[in-house]
Amino acid sequence: MASKKPTRVKARLPRGFVDREPQDLRAQARMLDTIRRTYETYGFEPVETPFFEYTDALGKFLPDSDRPNEGVFSLQDDDESWLSLRYDLTAPLARYVAENFETLPKPYRSYRAGYVFRNEKPGPGRFRQFMQFDADIVGAPNVSADAEMAMMMADTMEALGIERGQYVVRVNDRKVLDGILDAISLEGDQPRRLTVLRALDKFDKFGADGVRLLLGAGRKDESGDFTKGAELPADSIERVLAIFEADGLAGVSGAFAGHAGVDEGLRELTDIEAFCRTAGYGTERIRIDPSVVRGLEYYTGPVFEAELLFDVTNEKGEVVRFGSVGGGGRYDGLVSRFLATPVPATGFSIGVSRLQTALKNLGRLGAADEAPGPVVVTVMDRDRMADYQRMAAELRAALNAPGRPVVPVEVFQGNPKQFGKQLQYADRRGAPVVIIQGGDEKAAGVVQVKDMALGREASEGVEDNAEWRAMRAGQDSVPEAELVSAVAAILDRRRAAG
Repeated sequence: MASKKPTRVKARLPRGFVDREPQDLRAQARMLDTIRRTYETYGFEPVETPFFEYTDALGKFLPDSDRPNEGVFSLQDDDESWLSLRYDLTAPLARYVAENFETLPKPYRSYRAGYVFRNEKPGPGRFRQFMQFDADIVGAPNVSADAEMAMMMADTMEALGIERGQYVVRVNDRKVLDGILDAISLEGDQPRRLTVLRALDKFDKFGADGVRLLLGAGRKDESGDFTKGAELPADSIERVLAIFEADGLAGVSGAFAGHAGVDEGLRELTDIEAFCRTAGYGTERIRIDPSVVRGLEYYTGPVFEAELLFDVTNEKGEVVRFGSVGGGGRYDGLVSRFLATPVPATGFSIGVSRLQTALKNLGRLGAADEAPGPVVVTVMDRDRMADYQRMAAELRAALNAPGRPVVPVEVFQGNPKQFGKQLQYADRRGAPVVIIQGGDEKAAGVVQVKDMALGREASEGVEDNAEWRAMRAGQDSVPEAELVSAVAAILDRRRAAG
C-alpha cells in the first residue's frame, strides 16, 4: 500500500492584511521618529496600551450580544468576559486615564503609536490592520487646546517634508453642524441628520450641485448607482448651501446666526482662528471650513482634518486628490463613560500607512531610506569559523560607534563550498564590502577586502570570465591588523559618493 503524502499547509495571507518589506518598515520608522519629535516639542509624553481591551470599554464599538465580532475582532476569556482587539487608540486612552485619574497630571498630554484592527470587509486601500499615531490632551476645556492640536498637525505635515500649499488643516465645530440641523427642523430625526452630514462631507468632491442633489431627492453617479437624499424642502436646501458662499465663518453666520447652538460654535471657531493667526498660522495652513464633519456620533465640539492637496493616480489609473491623512476633534464624553465627573478631551489621529503612501508620491521616501547592506565575512574553511566570527565582532565594535550610522556585519551562514555563491549572496544583499581570508592569507597574516561597488564598475564590459578573475576587481590584500581601517575607508568613500 502506497504511503500517503503529508498534507502541507497552504501559504496564504489573510484577507485585509499585508506583509511589510524592510524598506517600508525603515521608512515608517523614520517617519514615526519625525512625528514623535514634533509631538514632544509640544510637551506630549508617550504611553502604550495593550492591543486587547474589554469589549465594553470600546464604547460605541461594543458588538451586539449575538454578534460579538461585528466591527471588532473579539474572543471570550476563560472567565467568560469578552475581549476585543482595539478598534482605535482613543478608547484605550480613555480607559487608561479613568483608571489612573488621581495620579496623572491634568491636563494630561500623551501620544501613542500602534496598530488598530477593524473586522470589516477589506477592499482596495482598506485594511483590517493599520497603524495610527495619536496625540491627545485630556482635562483641557478651553478651545485653545483645540487650536494647539490644529497647529501641531500643520507642524507635523511640514516636518515630514509636505510643503505649504500641498496640505491644509481644515477646522469646523460640531456645535455649528448640530445647530444647523436643529435650525432646519431635524431635531430628533437621526436618519435624516446623518444623511445631511454625509452630504455636507461630500462638498469638496461633488461641489454645490452635487450636495444640492444629496440634500434633496438624491444623486445618481456616473455608474448609475443612486444615493438617496435627505429630501429637505427647497428653502432649507438653499439655506444650508449658503454656508459655502463665503469663506470661513461668514457663510455660516449669514445663514444661521441667531441660533444658540450655531452661535456657540461660531464663537469657538472665532477663538480658534484668532489663536492660530496670532501664532503665525495663516489660511494656507489652517482654514475654517464648514464642510468638515468627522465622527458622526463621537465629537462634541471643534473637529479638524489634515488634507493633502496634491493629485495621485489611484488603482484604476484615475487622477484623484489624495485627501485626508488624519483628523480629530473634541470628545468631551468619552472619558466620562468611566467616571462620575465630566472630563473634557481633544486629540487627533494620523493614519500612518496612508501618510506614508503620500510621502512616497511626493518623493520623500526614496533611496535615502534604504538601509546599507551588510559587510559580509565569507567562509573559506568551516574549521576556522571562530576566526571569522572574531573578525566580524571586531568590525561591528569598531564601525558602530555611538552617533554613527549603523553598519551591519555578518558571517556567511550558508553552504560555504561554492565561493561564487557567497559573492552572489553578498551582491544580492547589497553588501558594500566582502571580507575573504583563506588558509594562505591566514598564514601570511593578511586578509582580502573586496569593494563590491568598485568591482562592479571595473568589470563593466568585461566578458571573459578568466579575465574577470585575473582582474580581482576592487579587491585588495591588507595586513590583518589594518582590516578595520581598510573597510572604514571603503565605507567612507561610498558615503561621499552618495
